[in-house]
Amino acid sequence: MMTGRDSGDAVDGGLVRHIPVLVQPVLQYLSPRDGEIYIDGTFGAGGYSRAILAAADCKVIGIDRDPTAIAGGADLVARSAGRLTLVEDRFSELDAVARAQGHDGVDGIVLDIGVSSMQFDQAERGFSFRFDAPLDMRMGGDGPSAADLIANATARDLSFIIATLGEERFARPIARAIVKARAEEPIRTTRELVAIIERVVRAKPGAIHPATRTFQALRIFINEELTELALALSAAERILKPGGRLVVVSFHSLEDRIVKTFLADHSRVVAGSRHAPVMQGPVPTFTALTKKPVIADDAETAGNPRARSAKLRAAQRNDAPARGSDISELLPRLPSVDEAMRGDK
Repeated sequence: MMTGRDSGDAVDGGLVRHIPVLVQPVLQYLSPRDGEIYIDGTFGAGGYSRAILAAADCKVIGIDRDPTAIAGGADLVARSAGRLTLVEDRFSELDAVARAQGHDGVDGIVLDIGVSSMQFDQAERGFSFRFDAPLDMRMGGDGPSAADLIANATARDLSFIIATLGEERFARPIARAIVKARAEEPIRTTRELVAIIERVVRAKPGAIHPATRTFQALRIFINEELTELALALSAAERILKPGGRLVVVSFHSLEDRIVKTFLADHSRVVAGSRHAPVMQGPVPTFTALTKKPVIADDAETAGNPRARSAKLRAAQRNDAPARGSDISELLPRLPSVDEAMRGDK
């Protein structure tokens, strides 16, 4: 899932509403081959899965936690002649999903982090402040909604969440305004929340909408997107075969930082020198394929402005045993969803 997949291109005889960002670099680093198994961990509208299936006579396991995405992929499954399997699940469970499908190892994994433009365009999902809709923001149908968080979290927790995940410098006054407003009346819709934010943050010509960063923060927090990403990277280490490739496209600085840190840590070779003995350290489990993140070119960003923030990183699995990692080291320090929901009103 991601934030820039609008298109009317025809692929395999079907109309595609969304295409993935950086599709050619994704295919270049994933390098699909006949007879191999790939995981599209964030199926969305199926853009990457289509491209992989078109590139080689291979099989793809598509995973998405959004049941509407799985239902929307039924036609592609029917036309794939058994080469595409869709599973409704979180991509943090991608290794378990692969094993449940009878595969102890896969040859490649692509992850496209964030929310899809398809989800943004569904007003009833509450992801976008462009529409007046219930304040939901859940990618799946489980767990508390953004309205639940707004109703229960303390001003301190709200401020921390909005500042950290939205990088919003007015997080504290926004949080205080939310707590004050909810004491008078429940905040249930996107328009109600936008009105509160607009009273705190003035709109400036040419700048992003005042609610952009707050909505982003609430969405990331409610869906535990950063935790899911960190868990998915560890799952990829466990299920990739030696020589298998991992390709990750992210759109947020915190997401890219997690991917960069994980790949750097798991591909680092500890070397000695003539002045110091060789230091013992973890055996690398990956070899980085991208020294710097790959970004969209001018042609792609001209056709899809949302691609401007996309960053691609890729690595190849070595034959060393998976060593795992403490994902807490990859994540910003925030209250859990359960902790935030227990806050005083």
